Amino acid sequence: MATIEECRSALDKLSDSLRRADGEVRSAAAMDRTLSCHLTDLDTTFTGRLVNGRILVEDRVAGPPPAKAEIRLAMTGDDLVALVDGQLHFARAWGSGRVRLEAGFRDLLRLRSLL
Repeated sequence: MATIEECRSALDKLSDSLRRADGEVRSAAAMDRTLSCHLTDLDTTFTGRLVNGRILVEDRVAGPPPAKAEIRLAMTGDDLVALVDGQLHFARAWGSGRVRLEAGFRDLLRLRSLL
């Protein structure tokens, strides 16, 4: 099972990848939105913002997200690490229910290039 530290590191790695991206991916990630990532097996949520193509983690709280973020993710810690490492395909994981992504319709349209 992935640890909280490994999950935090995965979020940092994802942030670095988004920052270095170009084209459609960079454009999709260039939003300014609140973000939460609930790790269901660790019962922990990272909260923060997606700003200028970076994920800025602001807090870690026990349990589900304390407030409704504009972009909400939920998955196990192992799935987060596997997604960031390229071992798990996001669209397949989302389609099978392993990963939950909730956002407004316009945000989902913009995020589709990240999937």
